[in-house]
Amino acid sequence: MLQTASCGFGYLALQSLCQSRALAATQPTIPARAKRVIFMCMSGGPAQMDTFDYKPQVGKKKKHPGSVFDFKQHGQSGQWISELLPETARHADRLCVINGMHADTGNHAQSFLQLHTGERLRKRPSMGSWISYGLGSENENLPGFISLNATKPSVYSSAFLPTEFAGTPIGTNGEDMSRATIRDISGTHLPPHVKRDQLDFVQAMNRGHLADRPGDGQLEGVIESMELAFRMQSAAPELLDLSNETEHTLQRYRVGKKLSVGTCRPTDFGRQCLLARRFAEAGVRFIEVNHGGWDQHKNHRRDLKANCETIDAPIAALLDDLATRGLLEDTLLVWGGEFGRPGLVPEDGKDQSGHNANGFTFWLAGGGVKAGYTHGKTTETGSRAVEGKVHFRDLHATILHLLGLSHERLTYDYGGRSHRLTGPEEAKVVHELFA
Repeated sequence: MLQTASCGFGYLALQSLCQSRALAATQPTIPARAKRVIFMCMSGGPAQMDTFDYKPQVGKKKKHPGSVFDFKQHGQSGQWISELLPETARHADRLCVINGMHADTGNHAQSFLQLHTGERLRKRPSMGSWISYGLGSENENLPGFISLNATKPSVYSSAFLPTEFAGTPIGTNGEDMSRATIRDISGTHLPPHVKRDQLDFVQAMNRGHLADRPGDGQLEGVIESMELAFRMQSAAPELLDLSNETEHTLQRYRVGKKLSVGTCRPTDFGRQCLLARRFAEAGVRFIEVNHGGWDQHKNHRRDLKANCETIDAPIAALLDDLATRGLLEDTLLVWGGEFGRPGLVPEDGKDQSGHNANGFTFWLAGGGVKAGYTHGKTTETGSRAVEGKVHFRDLHATILHLLGLSHERLTYDYGGRSHRLTGPEEAKVVHELFA
């Protein structure tokens, strides 16, 4: 098990506060290509054949399922990208598209949990928690893992890992992100030095409690989390305040623009992307950006178009800024959902689609992956992955490897056995994705 030593007790004054050893940045165990991850999670199952996996209708009557929106090739790489994503298409030569993704189940809850934790049924640490545990945070005043527009706590939980590695939620699914904040770190009822004195008193009792329970990782985690929360009082509000961004930047990210069409939730996705850039600049290790409403069983064309319009310009702005600021080369962007969707048959009069876990699309960018590259292939109807297959376990192993972590060595002992993100089953690092 990786060890997380606790700092000694010395909290009598703010200047004597020691840094949290658990969240302190640590060196990767293997050569790293990326330092941080921005995971853009599209919950509900994006329709891959109408976004990044072009399947032209074939035959005289065009009776088989396929793409119902127009596609064009973009960039020198000739990436096929849907007409629904014109701004993202500008970055075609930066994208590493994985068209051979597959998962174990087409049920939302189980597949969504597996995407985040590697497990379908049992409560396990989130990918962000594992990464925070393995690498710590580059900023002692901020969490290692932040979840914007957070969904279910089970997918940003640290589970049996110490509490300080849990994701810090900012906003909840569908909340107005302009009002979202980190709860319970603000308050003007006492001056800072009095708050410090109060915390010192509480922490003295906590340390005494811990002395009687040596090695209690959860209790140590609570102590560390309280110290982090105190330090966050100055750092976090400044990062959440976008008033120092130019009007041009806010417009590029479409901050404040909300669509509420069908199942597309008004989540101010642009604000999330801009906050993700700011948190990445500040040293947060894993930032999850959430957008829901991709479960288009009905009104497929209308709702998919609305979803794509919501995310397109903000993602392009994020890619622009990361590249311009020199952050893209060591920031790994990951885009995708818990599974995909089968294609529509244009002439059957229906506008609804189901679930497809046998073949769907993710894309990566930055962080040491091949740019302008397409990996894997599905059948001509997109029904299943047939070449370059990548399971969630493989994706997890690959992300960890890019960050300098071995998925086999990043373990934690709990309940009498050693656990890892990729679980006991076979997982492979997809080296073909690396630049």
